[in-house]
Amino acid sequence: MRINRLPSSGHTTPSPPASPRRSPRYRHGRGKPGGRFTPVGPPGRANLAHRLAWLFLSVLLRRQGIFLFAPLIYISGMLLYMGTVSFDVVPVIKHRPAPGSVYRSPQVYAKLKPEMDADNSSSDAISTIWKASHKGVEWKPCVKRSSGELPESNGYISVEANGGLNQQRISICNAVAVAGYLNATLVIPNFHYHSIWRDPSKFRDIYDEDYFTSVLQNDVRVVNKIPEYIMERFDHNMSNVYNFRVKAWSPIQFYKDEVLPKLLEERLIRISPFANRLSFDAPPAVQRLRCLANYEALTFSSPILTMGETLVARMKERSANHGGKYISVHLRFEEDMVAFSCCVFDGGEREKEDMKEARERGWKGKFTKPGRVIRPGAIRINGKCPLTPLEVGLMLRGMGFDKNTYIFLASGKIYNAEKTMAPLLEMFPNLQTKEMLASEEELAPFKNFSSRMAAVDYTVCLHSEVFVTTQGGNFPHFLMGHRRYLYGGHSKTIRPDKRKLALLFDNPNIGWRSFKRQMLSMRSHSDSKGYELKRPSDSPYTFPCPDCMCRANKSNAT
Repeated sequence: MRINRLPSSGHTTPSPPASPRRSPRYRHGRGKPGGRFTPVGPPGRANLAHRLAWLFLSVLLRRQGIFLFAPLIYISGMLLYMGTVSFDVVPVIKHRPAPGSVYRSPQVYAKLKPEMDADNSSSDAISTIWKASHKGVEWKPCVKRSSGELPESNGYISVEANGGLNQQRISICNAVAVAGYLNATLVIPNFHYHSIWRDPSKFRDIYDEDYFTSVLQNDVRVVNKIPEYIMERFDHNMSNVYNFRVKAWSPIQFYKDEVLPKLLEERLIRISPFANRLSFDAPPAVQRLRCLANYEALTFSSPILTMGETLVARMKERSANHGGKYISVHLRFEEDMVAFSCCVFDGGEREKEDMKEARERGWKGKFTKPGRVIRPGAIRINGKCPLTPLEVGLMLRGMGFDKNTYIFLASGKIYNAEKTMAPLLEMFPNLQTKEMLASEEELAPFKNFSSRMAAVDYTVCLHSEVFVTTQGGNFPHFLMGHRRYLYGGHSKTIRPDKRKLALLFDNPNIGWRSFKRQMLSMRSHSDSKGYELKRPSDSPYTFPCPDCMCRANKSNAT
């Protein structure tokens, strides 16, 4: 039989080299006592099991098969070992809740209370709290009003101010700026009725309309009614008026390029909604009009102003032992705020049902969308939960304010107040609210109007020695700016680090000294941040320097 082969090239392939001969040491020493793998020790004492074991290992090693049998040997050994272990006892794994998922502040309070009550080292914190200065420089208001007559108007602008008291205030001030920039006549803004705030108040009910118009008379024309001949063109129906849908934070150039041509054509336009429809980064001329509207033209109506000033006088009278100085706290622990935050406190099933109903009532379907995951623990650790009354009290005591300090509490209806307010009142028995300071008859004109009640709170907070904000929002942001405008550029405001607080309140083993040290550091930080200059993206309503204020002593500044 012929075998097909590859054609040869004429050369033969060399054979592989022979394997090396086994070492004589292995070949001649197999059975000798002095061999490498012979068991050490007297041969007479080695039993049969030892000899068999050594023989087996020596065979494996000589044949280099250990690598083949090693896994087998290992598994056999493990099986023998496990046969001796009892599985009757199952190890207990303790599950520790995720950080922030449990409301531990009551435990922290119980732990700190004895040392807190025994601590007599606190000085008069309310008189010594503000020590910072901005490089030795103070600021003063310097918003200039124009003089002389205005040129002929380019038309009328009507805006709808939506939201609560201070969101409406943003709309008003931005509308003044846009109207002035476009040389338009501003119609007194209409307030949108909202299901959350449920306040039907008009501009005149909250602000002094005549004073507002007079302050702006040389900068922006303001009217409370559109002329009849203009309304005739639209059949006296505002829904027939062209409505601009402006994107949030639009630059002022948008109004010049897009809104002004339509205004010149129609002579009347609407912009609805209008909150946050103008960028904070704007030319000086626009910022000046914002400053003029917010800090000079907008003052509360006479009933609100009178009520607010009355409560300020009563707070100063009651805190006479502290030089008439008091703290104001903006507490956001109303039911709608607790519900919107999605945080869990210690109310159990009742709280769970209350919050579920409140969310569905105020934000139908928003929190029950498919795929939406709510993580209360993560929300708390990120500092997004509203501070409870108990937490506010602990924070202030840690910052050095003793139980004799007078506090004005600005708030709506506190959720589950009988239970949640008890620890705060225990820590600060001199705490006051507008309902405590005024009679029912005095508050009757404001009682069912959330914006008017908020305006009274705003007035009392504005004139306090210390303002404490516990949750973000327009109310504290406007107050901080207004206080800077009144107090030489310093906001005199405590802004707590809520992420740090969340970690501290999540530690029931913390001691009073450690807690107090952290709170004093937080207080000092708020003092140092009292003076802040506006950055391009910041609000002039929170940071009036330098758009609305000038240096009071420039010559001494270095």
